[in-house]
Amino acid sequence: MKKVISGVELEAKMEESIQLLCDTVKQTLGPIGKNAIIDHSSYSPFITNDGVTIAKNIESEDEVMGAILEIAKEASIKTNEVVGDGTTTTLVLLQSLFLESRKSIKKGIHPVILKKELEKTLEIILNLLQDKIIKPTEIRIKDMAISSANDKTLGTIAYEVLKKVKSPLAVSIQEIPENTIDVTYLKGYCFSSHLASYHFLAQNQELILQDAFLLLIHDTLQDLNSISFFINEVCQQKKAFVILANEFDDLIVQEILALSKQENLSCALIKILEYGLKTNQIMKDIEVISNAKMINDLNDFSNVLIGKVKSVIIDKDQTKIDFNMDSHIKKYIQKMKKEAKKIQAEFDESFYQKRIAMFTHGIVEIKLGAPTKIECLEKRMRLEDALCATAVSKKGLLPGSGISLLQIEQMLESNQESFQIWKKALKKPWEQILLNAGIDYSKKEERLKKENYQMIYNLITEKWETIDETKVVDPYFVVANALMNACSIAGMLLTTTSLIINEYKSSPFKEKEYTEW
Repeated sequence: MKKVISGVELEAKMEESIQLLCDTVKQTLGPIGKNAIIDHSSYSPFITNDGVTIAKNIESEDEVMGAILEIAKEASIKTNEVVGDGTTTTLVLLQSLFLESRKSIKKGIHPVILKKELEKTLEIILNLLQDKIIKPTEIRIKDMAISSANDKTLGTIAYEVLKKVKSPLAVSIQEIPENTIDVTYLKGYCFSSHLASYHFLAQNQELILQDAFLLLIHDTLQDLNSISFFINEVCQQKKAFVILANEFDDLIVQEILALSKQENLSCALIKILEYGLKTNQIMKDIEVISNAKMINDLNDFSNVLIGKVKSVIIDKDQTKIDFNMDSHIKKYIQKMKKEAKKIQAEFDESFYQKRIAMFTHGIVEIKLGAPTKIECLEKRMRLEDALCATAVSKKGLLPGSGISLLQIEQMLESNQESFQIWKKALKKPWEQILLNAGIDYSKKEERLKKENYQMIYNLITEKWETIDETKVVDPYFVVANALMNACSIAGMLLTTTSLIINEYKSSPFKEKEYTEW
């Protein structure tokens, strides 16, 4: 059964939902922001100050508030998807825009007209913000990474890593029990794999095959006679070889091990630890880098299908193939980049970007530890924020700590209602950052006005810095997305006059009726 909520009841629920969401999340804003404990049914509670993570976990037993919360969260989630940082700032802006706009609507302004005016004013703000962009020098980008991570070590790692691999999607972070951080750069094509037998490793941790032949089989290898031409070729030339297949018959594994011992050959039989489309994409990539041709029918086999690679490094969990770049591979990379732009799903895009990185700059594995598992997870989230912020910093930087928005606020001189709403919203991030640090922002604002908003109070050093010299900077793209997404969701909520929900989500049987039955 459906139930319609509208009028004063809906307005009250909207305000209550926005206050619940934003008041909870905004306590984490800034370098001295607070943390939140999040309980979860599937794993242990953890502590974080990551805005979007906290927002996603805020729910309500009230079905009306629950529906509104899901819509309001979208502002923060969208910012996280696009830039990976600035999620708390988004909700601070959303709260102010929504509440101040509600006041204007109560005074008689039509919500649809107000929404359009807010969007027009946003365009003006974004244009003014572009004039505030600071050139992203390497020093400033590193400062920004440290500021985003709120930790010198994590920020420096984020900066150094992206200086080499360019994309945060090419970085994998693994949590470890030891209190240490280990960064490993991998050049070459890497994929998760499983050896058909650990006897191929003998007593070694890894198997290194130089100048190796490669055979790709999109099927189960059951008969050694079906690849006799390949076996004869490697035996005659005394070449190392690798066979990739979906599965291997146990007898084949034993025969290959015996052959390698008899002929003194280095070899391996490996399976790709992916499924479906991903396996096919990895196989296609290996075809390109090895000049091999995947065998779909073992009855149709020739030497033309055999590939060759510079080297193959195999351990119990992973295989890495080194290859020489050529024009054919470069064309393939361009094709992948075009395909990646068409991908909608975030998970699929990440897989595409990782593959592109392996063909170009390489990938990075970061093993991150802390004294406790809870602290390790919190450090991981800060490192991920720093990686994302660093990645978009090339588009330009802005004076941080909310100062750039304060500068824009001073430039909005019109008495138009939308301007006045935006002026109040633009001040909120800076005010909240100081409030979270236990500082009276009104006293700091007096100093800012005297300095014509060309100074920043660095909360870490507790000193005033000029905008030209400060290390407190934010990526322009992060700030711009926070403004756009906050305005988008606020506008949608302001022009909503009814909510339709399922009134009964549980069993339609009443307790008494069920007992009698």
